[in-house]
Amino acid sequence: MGQGTIIGVIDSGVWPESRSFHDEGMGPVPSRWKGICQQGESFNSSNCNRKIIGARWFVKGFLDQIPFNTAGGREFMSPRDGEGHGSHTASTAAGNFVEKVSYKGLAAGLARGGAPLAHLAIYKVCWNFEDGGCTDADLLKAFDKAIHDGVDILSVSIGNNIPLFSYVDMRNSIAIGSFHATLNGIPVVCSAGNGGPISQTVQNTAPWLITVAASTIDRTFPAAIILGNNRTLWGQSITTGQHNHGFASLTYSERIPLNPMVDSAKDCQPGSLNATLAAGKIIICLSESNAQDMLSASISVFQAGGVGLIFAQFHHDGIELCKVPCVKVDYEVGTQIVSYIRKARSPTAKLSFPKTVVGKRVSPRLASFSSRGPSSISPEVLKPDIAAPGVDILAAYRPASRDQDDSYEFLSGTSMACPHVTGIVALIKSLHPNWSPAAIRSALVTSASQTATDGMKIFEEGSTRKEADPFDIGGGHVNPGKAVNPGLVYDVVTEDYIQFLCSMGCSRSSITSLANATIKCKLKSNTRLDLNLPSITIPDLKTKVTVTRKVTNVGNVASVYRAVVQAPFGTSMTVEPETLSFNSTYKTLSFKVTFLSTLKFQGDYRFGSLAWTDGEHFVRSPISVRAMEAYAGV
Repeated sequence: MGQGTIIGVIDSGVWPESRSFHDEGMGPVPSRWKGICQQGESFNSSNCNRKIIGARWFVKGFLDQIPFNTAGGREFMSPRDGEGHGSHTASTAAGNFVEKVSYKGLAAGLARGGAPLAHLAIYKVCWNFEDGGCTDADLLKAFDKAIHDGVDILSVSIGNNIPLFSYVDMRNSIAIGSFHATLNGIPVVCSAGNGGPISQTVQNTAPWLITVAASTIDRTFPAAIILGNNRTLWGQSITTGQHNHGFASLTYSERIPLNPMVDSAKDCQPGSLNATLAAGKIIICLSESNAQDMLSASISVFQAGGVGLIFAQFHHDGIELCKVPCVKVDYEVGTQIVSYIRKARSPTAKLSFPKTVVGKRVSPRLASFSSRGPSSISPEVLKPDIAAPGVDILAAYRPASRDQDDSYEFLSGTSMACPHVTGIVALIKSLHPNWSPAAIRSALVTSASQTATDGMKIFEEGSTRKEADPFDIGGGHVNPGKAVNPGLVYDVVTEDYIQFLCSMGCSRSSITSLANATIKCKLKSNTRLDLNLPSITIPDLKTKVTVTRKVTNVGNVASVYRAVVQAPFGTSMTVEPETLSFNSTYKTLSFKVTFLSTLKFQGDYRFGSLAWTDGEHFVRSPISVRAMEAYAGV
């Protein structure tokens, strides 16, 4: 349950009155804790307890860019959360046990975080002003204070923009701050970004980070759409309350444009609908991309006088709140509804209230919005590392008014996936306090699952719904039970990271500044490929390439592991040795993997795996290879 561990959350603050942050059943504040409960607007020392043991806020960097008197928006100059994002992520990582939680009756049950008995330290760096955000200066300060205060893990559901800056560039504050944390033995878990399904959009790609993609869960909220011909179709909704208007006229948005010459009514963009034709109707809008979301479409329908929305989208990115009763459907259902409208003389429909259903939906699937690899700055480093739940996650949130103590909302994003893994890291840390951040990342990646609840491979949401590959989910979907007992781990020491940075062409002075130590670049030819990661990615296989790895036994002292190879298509892959024998003397052993392309043409990435098994553990590393220019037999 994470007892005794301290999770630092760098985000938008916290709403301390939420029931998720009560301290019943919590142990004492660890004696090693050196943090404070920083006071400010609507926040004082009484807002901290044995759950929230510390809180700080950092705003100087933000105010240097945008003066407070021109910022606008709703905020608190304190650790109090003015947006809700930070409360959501903190409660997902380490929220305490709370009974009878729901969103207006949906998803009712017991709520808790991944490590419900872990302590929380809050570092507010993101601001909910109209021109808000999180600045590099404030982020770096938060990392420094968190390290000083004595956190055990850091959770950072914050991204950076593409193109990515160098890992030693001050504009890549998360890479720099997390490197300092790693030097102090603190694992840093980050979100992969919400730029999917486009490739090379993954963020937070530094090799010392644990980067998390988002997946779906098996909970759904089905809502019926009853058409005037008595046919019932199904979608998803979280609309509750009073909307028993019975049957209403039904139309689709392209029939009621405000300006017939502008193609913006199809997905119900703002100001695109004719209010005279929309009034009193349920309107179906078809979204062809991520450009238009369900909430914005519902606002357009509401402003035009519509009484309901059916939002058709080719993928499921989570359910959203709406200004009018709404149901989300896929294109197949949406097309059937449009066909009915075209054929019926007076089409009508009725929207029903949703229900909560658990266990009927195949999961996980990779969320379509989850950013994809390969890394645009260091393609030899597989990112993301792991996938975790990040769609329709119910957790603590900022209440609608200051007078309320409690609120729970659904959010979707890799920001929601990140704290799921943070909680699991806390569990691993409590069982294995001496494991390094790299060992913990290795345990997560090599124990991950590649199959869904139906026993088939994990697929990704999106237009093609293809099988998810390592650039989508890294090692796979997180498996907490196996991660605490991985058998073998791939560890990394500081010197390895330094040589990796040297190989990327970073200047010696910048690396010295980052590491706060004198460094020497050795510049070996295979430095990037030989970084001891729990994965192997070769972006430009031209001739024979040999990669070195070493594994440390953290299982039974006397163990024998054999290699299980699944070579990428068109690639010869050999492992030497094929058997690793561990005992009390030999706890860490090295092996080499040699790759040679057998393709006669240049191809895209191909995927495989290398696993080590002793009959109890299955230590699997994802393999990604792309043949380039020179080919075997040419």
